[in-house]
Amino acid sequence: MKEVKETELKQIKGGGVGVGFLIAAGIVFIIGVIDGYVRPLKCN
Repeated sequence: MKEVKETELKQIKGGGVGVGFLIAAGIVFIIGVIDGYVRPLKCN
C-alpha cells in the first residue's frame, strides 16, 4: 500500500452526500415546525 502524504490528504475533497443529507434534514425540520404551528394537534 502507498502511504498518503499530508499534502495529498489536504487535497482530498468529499462530503457532498453528507451536505445533501443535512440540507434535506433541515428542510424536513422546517416543514415540521411550520406544520406544527399551522395545525397543532393535542396529545392523547
